[in-house]
Amino acid sequence: MAILTLTSTAQTQIKTLCEKNSKYAVRLGIKGGGCAGFSYDWSFADQSQIESGDELIEVDGGKLVIDTSSVMFLFGTEIDYVNEVFGSQFQINNPNTKSACGCGESIQFDMDRVNG
Repeated sequence: MAILTLTSTAQTQIKTLCEKNSKYAVRLGIKGGGCAGFSYDWSFADQSQIESGDELIEVDGGKLVIDTSSVMFLFGTEIDYVNEVFGSQFQINNPNTKSACGCGESIQFDMDRVNG
């Protein structure tokens, strides 16, 4: 079972980011903090920064890596990349979230669902 689904536009953007920034992978993690308790943490990773327990998702010409501690929060998630008039961004549709802060940066998880 796949941890998450990437739309074709998200895959293209991951590939573009890796190429533009000369990085091995785009990294997605969950970190504590924010007004709702957690937030998504996007960064880059070189090959030497990939740990044995990390999940590596290969897309055509790019890679997405998810650290071990974040995997359980991301099961069933769909990631899209949208281009809008006033900005472009990854959109995350995560069925494990309970609520999100009005700022759009912070999320709260349904821990029964995450641990289930």
